[in-house]
Amino acid sequence: MKKIVLSAVAVAAMSTFAIAGGDIAPIEEEVVVVEPVVTDSGFYLGLAYSYLSEDYTRTPTRNNNFDSSISALMLQAGYKYNEYIAVEGRYWYGRGSDLDINRNKDVAGPNSWALYAKPMYPVTDAIDVYALLGYAQVEQNTIYLNTLDGFSWGLGTSYDVMENVALFVDYTSLYNGDYSTNNFKKDYDINTWNFGVTYNF
Repeated sequence: MKKIVLSAVAVAAMSTFAIAGGDIAPIEEEVVVVEPVVTDSGFYLGLAYSYLSEDYTRTPTRNNNFDSSISALMLQAGYKYNEYIAVEGRYWYGRGSDLDINRNKDVAGPNSWALYAKPMYPVTDAIDVYALLGYAQVEQNTIYLNTLDGFSWGLGTSYDVMENVALFVDYTSLYNGDYSTNNFKKDYDINTWNFGVTYNF
């Protein structure tokens, strides 16, 4: 019996050496390549030239149906959660007008600001279209210093010129409504065209 066991052990050992010296290819471990995760999110800042225009109708009629415009500087700051949604704040500072009635410039003044939710859609890797939905306040640069505020909206597009820099153009409706006193009512339509650049951190 002991001889049979020893013989079995010897055969097993010889078989192992024979297989080791054969043509069986060694098992190679599979190499898994981990792709880097690219996140389209973070803070951004922007600067723009704005053309701000105002139309209004006064009741009872006095200087009825006129419009005015100013050039403004627009600053923006926002946070992009992902490629589809961001939040953004804007501030407009402008001086001068093409309209001056009795030295009373009845145009949107330097203290216009807005807060927006910004839904976006990436048309290509470099081009986005977006909407602006939120609240704006416009301080009128008049003798009455009217302050107008309410719902504001906009539409625009941006183009990535390099990794962290994008150009954009958009239209925003800052205020569309009326302002009333005991003596008169004014219906306003105040909007801007904005041409600017943003830097993403």
